[in-house]
Amino acid sequence: MIPLVHPVLDSLFLVSVVIIWLMIGYQVILAFAGYRYRQHLLRIDAQDNHSLQSWPAISIMVPAHNEERVIASTIDRLSKLDYPSDRLEILVINDGSHDATQTIVEDYIKKDSRVSLINLAKGQTGHGKAHALNQGLEHCKYETIAIYDADNRPESDSLRKLVPHLLTDEKCAAVIGKFRTLNRNRNGLTRLINIETLAFQWILQAGRFCLSRIAILPGTNYIIKRSVLQQCGGWDEKAITEDSELSVRIYQKGFYIKFIPLSVTWEQEPETLKVWIRQRTRWVRGNNYVLRKFAMDAVRLKSRFLVTEFFYLFALYYLFLLAIVLSHLLFVLSGLGIVALKVPGPYFAVWLSAFVLFIMEILLVLSYENEDSPKNIFYTILMYFTYCQLWLFIVFRGLFFDARRHRVGIWDKTERFLIPETDTEKERTRL
Repeated sequence: MIPLVHPVLDSLFLVSVVIIWLMIGYQVILAFAGYRYRQHLLRIDAQDNHSLQSWPAISIMVPAHNEERVIASTIDRLSKLDYPSDRLEILVINDGSHDATQTIVEDYIKKDSRVSLINLAKGQTGHGKAHALNQGLEHCKYETIAIYDADNRPESDSLRKLVPHLLTDEKCAAVIGKFRTLNRNRNGLTRLINIETLAFQWILQAGRFCLSRIAILPGTNYIIKRSVLQQCGGWDEKAITEDSELSVRIYQKGFYIKFIPLSVTWEQEPETLKVWIRQRTRWVRGNNYVLRKFAMDAVRLKSRFLVTEFFYLFALYYLFLLAIVLSHLLFVLSGLGIVALKVPGPYFAVWLSAFVLFIMEILLVLSYENEDSPKNIFYTILMYFTYCQLWLFIVFRGLFFDARRHRVGIWDKTERFLIPETDTEKERTRL
């Protein structure tokens, strides 16, 4: 077979290489910025013990839908937070649970007067997390609102690490902490997820905040001003990823979100590939919704946040992954002798450099958490060839479902697993 030779193939290959390296270069910049931000945090944390003369009262909201496996541990951890006891209320918003969630919460109410149960009316149930939060907000007594998912086990000082930063600047709308993988040692998948979440937070969240005060609300472990929520109109109940959607509107209003990874909560992550694929597809579709909803605002360049974040999301989900697929395809076709590329260059060295940079960035992040063990080094190398490549499938799956207008389950949440309380202590880590 005579291989196909065409200048268009050469051009496509060059374009894909350029796009890939532009994204890699941006990631390297973010990784160094994240390192600088970490050093800054360590300095200010050593100088300030975050003691306030008057700690603000906080309403903690925990949206719950069939959470009998985890809700007891979450309430127990929240009730033991190192925070003035008379300045906390814990509201569990029960959205139509048909398991033992309500009974478990009612048992805690008998022991702790700070715990309340908000049972959504029958006609108000089943509309998702954003709807539950909007309904719960009406029952909150205080100006400062904290959000925790029903599977979380926050460390005792998680709130104390966040609150002072919310009070120092009137333009600071919310302060977010770090989330860790509680079941990281369960199997190979959870180890890879643990590495991914650390990289996301220390490279993207910390790096972006260091460069331009940009951070994205996570689904948990954050505090936010009630007044800002009211200005923004609450959570968007059509959004699959209500946290990232709200982040955009916060920046549109002229506020910003601060990232403080000194505050830590532990949460469950998927333990099976099926659950992981379903969760990640939901995230992709949620980001697609955000891109569609605010596309015109980004085009009009109204907000630096929108310009930066939208360009990154678009590049990551479309240009970068398209370039990866294209380069993979051309590589396979060239190896099979179907096409021939005539572009000269040390392409093996180019690929090897990208691989080394990826490994070094991840190992830098793992060292922050004292997790740069030989086993995690192995999983990081494995991650490049498996987990990262699987994201190609996830993105195209999300796009396919969006094109078909495939319905998303309103409470399509991650499956919960029973994890002994002692596991949390084993997983504790510090910067």
